[in-house]
Amino acid sequence: MTDVPAADRPVERRRTPADLVATFGVRILRREVCTGQDVVYVGADDAHAVLTWLRDEPAQGFNYLTDITCVEYRDPGLPLEVVYQLRALARKVDLRLKVPLDPEGVLVVRSVTDLWAGADWLEREAWDMFGVRFTGHPDLRRILMWETYDEGHPLRKSFPLRGHRSRSEQVRRVLSQTPEANYSLEELSIAEAYGDLPKEMADRLAAGGESRGGGL
Repeated sequence: MTDVPAADRPVERRRTPADLVATFGVRILRREVCTGQDVVYVGADDAHAVLTWLRDEPAQGFNYLTDITCVEYRDPGLPLEVVYQLRALARKVDLRLKVPLDPEGVLVVRSVTDLWAGADWLEREAWDMFGVRFTGHPDLRRILMWETYDEGHPLRKSFPLRGHRSRSEQVRRVLSQTPEANYSLEELSIAEAYGDLPKEMADRLAAGGESRGGGL
């Protein structure tokens, strides 16, 4: 199913940016339509209030957080953007909200985990890959790179293609890690429970390990 062209979409689907401007005034920095979808820009200090209103205002009802990510452009004059993708399930309306940040400055935005529990891992990924710190997050730590990784944030444009260290040094550091130190006792106990699995499940896991050239 293709997107309906912006000019042909019902007025009801276009009202949110106008409502935001009417409610928040100059705190809405900019609005536009990109590939048929509404996009609004707000400052970091206002983002949480605007997102709360979008979720809680009955006429808006953006109750589903689809994604949180970041965009950094090759042009150094452009901001790094924190991007929130929202959907109002009942109205079947999508909205993209962007928070522009100075890529050379402090990358800080308030966490929205108090609004959407699903923001937890999404914000951790944005922190891990881009270095955006979400204040108020209950457990802001790396989620893709290991916790002791100290080369920076791999999706920043300033990050070298092969990393900051030589390949041999990267391998040496990885081999010296103790991954179990980054897991809770509950997570480690899953491996210890292997003997309690149903036989058919244990057989499948064992076969999978052998096919990859190693055991469990």
